[in-house]
Amino acid sequence: MQALDLLLNRTSQPRLQKPAPNEQELQNIIHAAMRVPDHASLTPWKFVVCQEAGLTRLGNVFEQAALDEQLSEKEVLRAPQLPLRAPMVIAVIAQIQEHEKVPWVEQVASASCAAYAMQLAAKAQGYDNVWRTGIYAQSKVVKDAFGLKEQDEIVGFLYVGTGNADPISRPSKSSFDFTEHWN
Repeated sequence: MQALDLLLNRTSQPRLQKPAPNEQELQNIIHAAMRVPDHASLTPWKFVVCQEAGLTRLGNVFEQAALDEQLSEKEVLRAPQLPLRAPMVIAVIAQIQEHEKVPWVEQVASASCAAYAMQLAAKAQGYDNVWRTGIYAQSKVVKDAFGLKEQDEIVGFLYVGTGNADPISRPSKSSFDFTEHWN
């Protein structure tokens, strides 16, 4: 897949099934993340790859988070099933470090770039994906399960697999609405 075509046509695919990337393809995905902009080479990220029993483990963490957040009974029952919507879920975490020249926002931005690079690398290898956040990305229970410090952030959960439906179409937006030129 050509790089520009990939960038101009990327879409999310929430309906995923097996197969997931194999070990070499997963390594390509992670290596792509390692190439993103990273001020002062802090490498302010951590990736937790959940597959098979790991998806169940993540679902159990989501269930505990749902209980902690006092979500509805329906949401508590749904929580352990959420990671099972894909054969692979990658938690992308910004591990914030104290640095005089690299503020929190730059480190979160770098980790977010890593998540996007992972999405593109997965798609370039033929795998569909969707980046999810929501209440579980902010949950103290989930952050504790990943061993995060208070200042760390879960920037997203990348659900990765093979699409089993047509991609969700996104309405076209004019770049002119978001661009200003200073000539």
